[in-house]
Amino acid sequence: MYSQEEINSAVAAGAISEEAANGLRTHVASLREMPTANEEQFRLITSFNDIFVTIGVIIMLIAVGAIGAAVVGNSEPDNVWQLTFMGALPSALVAGTAWYLAEVFTRKRRMALPSIILLLAFVGAAFALVLSLLVIPFGLIFGPGDFAAAEAAGWEPDETTGAIVIGTMLALTGAITTWLTWQHWKRFMVPVTIAAGTAAIVGTCIAIIQMTSLILTDRPNETFLMPVLFIAGVAVFAFAMWWDMSDRARTTRRSDVAFWLHMLSAPIIAHTVFSSIGLTGDGVTGVGGAIAVLAVYVIFGLVALIIDRRALLVSALAYVLFALTFLFNRFGAVELNFALTAFVIGSALLSLSAFWTPIRSALLTKLPDSIQGRVPAAGIPAAA
Repeated sequence: MYSQEEINSAVAAGAISEEAANGLRTHVASLREMPTANEEQFRLITSFNDIFVTIGVIIMLIAVGAIGAAVVGNSEPDNVWQLTFMGALPSALVAGTAWYLAEVFTRKRRMALPSIILLLAFVGAAFALVLSLLVIPFGLIFGPGDFAAAEAAGWEPDETTGAIVIGTMLALTGAITTWLTWQHWKRFMVPVTIAAGTAAIVGTCIAIIQMTSLILTDRPNETFLMPVLFIAGVAVFAFAMWWDMSDRARTTRRSDVAFWLHMLSAPIIAHTVFSSIGLTGDGVTGVGGAIAVLAVYVIFGLVALIIDRRALLVSALAYVLFALTFLFNRFGAVELNFALTAFVIGSALLSLSAFWTPIRSALLTKLPDSIQGRVPAAGIPAAA
């Protein structure tokens, strides 16, 4: 199976004409009875070799991390800088190895699954490296409650100063990690990279807000956490739509970038919305809350149909399962509550998948032209 990006590459290289590529897309769409855009294509593996290489990549990254840990040793550090080196060396080796391997398996061979693993390894190792170089030394020097190193150096920090310094270092860590992620994107252009960098920005903003609350009130403020997360989720969703609207036909890498951004925003939005209407880890708070969960899921379904993305539906599934199980249990179907819940959800998802295109076409015709012009077109293209 060839991805849209590979077909575009073949057109750019002159291997096939643009007309032939469009004809191929139209033919495949007619066979599947679904437009190419509605397929929401996601290329993870093209052969077993992708899995083989991925296993090798993981083993190699674990090995270099273990070598770095062995070099620094397991003994107690004598000072702050030795502790910093113990954390920085393994991270630097993993980040460097991930970048080097990406030169081969991402830039040259364009292997999807190994590229994703290498990108995540690089971002994680880069974050750990910067964290080791900034937060560990400054945190130990200025950390609340232990100012021995600072006092020995002639400083006299208090707990507020320590919190400010650590918060600043965390923010700087997030900013540097985001910059490194951006450099990785410019070099390798792995679609998930933008989502990884966006996640780093969101995490940094949350850390800054919580650290600010800690400075002002001596404790993290959880009251604003959910609203802030919801705003962050909506912002990421809007960012994903910006990428989506630049490729309505979904034939370029921009659509793949949008896919991963939707995968990032969907669980954030779903968790904050359902938590706000009473669905917690202990279950649903009352029949009204369960019905509200189902109503919100229907709204998510309409949004998913309009934008032609399924991430919201998938991210909210667990919450709907909780709600339906609660309702069946409340109204007497205790023995069959799990089976009935699975049957209802499974039937709904399969029906929606089977009739996605006609349902979406009917829905889009009722929307203003300004919206229709910003989302993928509906309907089955005529065969060439």
